[in-house]
Amino acid sequence: MDPEAFLDLANQVVKLKMYPYFDIAHSVLCALHVREDLGPGAQAFSRKHPMSCWLSTMLVVFAGGMLCNGLLGEPVLAPLKNTQQLVVATVVWYVIFYTPFDIGYKAAKFLPIKIACSGMKEIYRCKKVYDGVTHAAKLYPNAYIIMILIGTLKGNGAGFTKLFERLIRGVWTPTAMEFMQPSFPTKACIVASVIFVLDKKTDLISAPHALVYFGIVIFFVYFKLSSLLLGIHDPFVPFENLFCALFLGGIWDALAKLLGRGGNKDEKADAKKKD
Repeated sequence: MDPEAFLDLANQVVKLKMYPYFDIAHSVLCALHVREDLGPGAQAFSRKHPMSCWLSTMLVVFAGGMLCNGLLGEPVLAPLKNTQQLVVATVVWYVIFYTPFDIGYKAAKFLPIKIACSGMKEIYRCKKVYDGVTHAAKLYPNAYIIMILIGTLKGNGAGFTKLFERLIRGVWTPTAMEFMQPSFPTKACIVASVIFVLDKKTDLISAPHALVYFGIVIFFVYFKLSSLLLGIHDPFVPFENLFCALFLGGIWDALAKLLGRGGNKDEKADAKKKD
């Protein structure tokens, strides 16, 4: 592709409006997440506890904004002031849970539709990460860690509210902490936040902002589609294993176990000789 045409495409991606189509895609996948997390009893639960079902779905949809607002000292419920987004999320929730013969849920699960929604949501996620980093940079211009944290939470807030979201539905799972077992979206948002911070605050990245943004969009979309179609769920795992082995004690623990086994064998051999 011609460089100028590629840059023009990147600029168009940066200027994409999220409402209503990307908001719909995001809401569809959030409602699917809640329904699949409920398991086989999802339909019965939605009939018996509609308020709990709706609240947990809205929390997933608006989790990033609520979390970031709470951490930045802003009104936690401010994301709900956008009536249009709230109506879209509510309509999508109703379609996924209450359409006759479960047509809405079956349509959302149809692979081509799910792939399209997933790709659109990753574009939406990139926008959220960038908005989070930009907003934090305005409040704390030199606090890079805060920018990365807010960008990550804005991009994958639902992962960090999973404990509370399940609690609204009457399920207590204290081990479901994103900090203990970060998912791939969280790791990807951390990487994207770091790149955006470097792009905004340093001269290490010389490429135009639109190309940086478009590159992150491609990164998000590519690995999401790889997860759906090829089963590649977390490409960071090999690098994490290598890092842990080199810098977080993995090699030394393995060496200690090896030497410990050797020492035990020598002690057993000496004991046999004495006998």
